[in-house]
Amino acid sequence: MNKYKLTKNTKEVFGIKLYQIEALRDFGNVEKGDKGGWIEKEENLSQEGDCWVYDNAWVYGDARVYDDAWVYGDAEVYGDAEVSGYACVYGDARVYGDARVYDNAWVYGDARVYDNAWVYGDARVYDNAWVYGDARVYDDAWVYGDARFYGDARVYQLEFNRRSTN
Repeated sequence: MNKYKLTKNTKEVFGIKLYQIEALRDFGNVEKGDKGGWIEKEENLSQEGDCWVYDNAWVYGDARVYDDAWVYGDAEVYGDAEVSGYACVYGDARVYGDARVYDNAWVYGDARVYDNAWVYGDARVYDNAWVYGDARVYDDAWVYGDARFYGDARVYQLEFNRRSTN
């Protein structure tokens, strides 16, 4: 049984039609009838698990949100990006390209994760931090402030702030 449907409420962004979602049954902390965020097509949000797109968040392109992941606030997930596991993307964060955010990772604030970057484990990327290229942020790493990690950078079990770079 499907857990949500696309409503007739639409908005157009960048020439793409997004549909607001509505819960068809209770699951996780979502109740039947709750309106969610905005997706382009059903393939963007799994009908399984407790994953959900809330508030004014957008998921579009070939991006996917699945398992028990949440996207909320004014966050955007697009391109071929994936958010899965118990991951959260929120605030004004952007996850795009072929980026992956999974496990218990959080990306929030004005953070950007893109290209082929991965954020996973219990990692946090927030404030104005950017993770891109083939960079990996994992384990208990926190990347924040104006930090930039890119290329083949690997960050784990450490904390980097605005004075840190690749």
